[in-house]
Amino acid sequence: MLRLFLSLSIVIGLLSVSLILPAAELTSVQAQQQKLPAKRIIALSPHGVEMLFAIGAGESILATTDYADYPAAAKDIPRIGGYYGIQIERVIELNPDLVIVWQSGNKQGDINQLRDLGFSLFNSDPKNLADVATDLEALGKLTGHQAQAQQVATDYRQQLAQIRLKNQAKPAVKVFYQLWSTPLMTVAKGSWIQHLIEVCHGENVFYDAASEYPQISIENVLLTGAEVILQSQDEGNVLGINWADWPELPAVKNQHIYQFDADLLHRATPRAIQGVNAVCGALDKVRG
Repeated sequence: MLRLFLSLSIVIGLLSVSLILPAAELTSVQAQQQKLPAKRIIALSPHGVEMLFAIGAGESILATTDYADYPAAAKDIPRIGGYYGIQIERVIELNPDLVIVWQSGNKQGDINQLRDLGFSLFNSDPKNLADVATDLEALGKLTGHQAQAQQVATDYRQQLAQIRLKNQAKPAVKVFYQLWSTPLMTVAKGSWIQHLIEVCHGENVFYDAASEYPQISIENVLLTGAEVILQSQDEGNVLGINWADWPELPAVKNQHIYQFDADLLHRATPRAIQGVNAVCGALDKVRG
């Protein structure tokens, strides 16, 4: 369950005066910060590590956090923290040119401390599918890997556009996304998963819930008439509820319950394309 929520909790370049700048001003940061392009990097998120490898900057990573496991080479990178906090003293010892932080997944106190210590920070915290390409390009500028980053971002955008175009005219499918089983949780508007569902022309049955990741009841689900149930492959999630006990739900009656690799669906990286394709494939099975 911990890994699931870390992957969900789907800063910006710092000048020497510790001023956090918006992504649009990255060019000025690069011009003024002598340590850029960065060659010694600490990436404090799994998706940050994955993006750096995607653009050819993986060998520059000095340290990272728990669960940074893709590609295989990422597993050999030293760990200096996780959801519980960052070992600030290790950051000081390693003296990186750039620290890639994750506003939604790192403790704000740690980010503030790194900023106050004068480290150059970039916040990679994609909120939607388009943000992945934007961050890839920004990281390319910061690391001197502009050409490869631009190519990866372009390929990503093209694939996403093709998938969106392919699915936009298909009949809508009523989707229930089981984020976790105990307590039973789902996703709503504004959530990362919602963007994947929309690309596939799915209709999230809890779209209008009061929060992005609401806690619900089985009774709530039964009232939706969901045609498909999507779940992560986490054992605790899949085994937490025996949906066969509620055959009145169309998704159960017609055996449209599908499990996926959580990293493909929850991690904001170029592999999100695989996650989108997996969701679209499940919805196509419902459509017949």
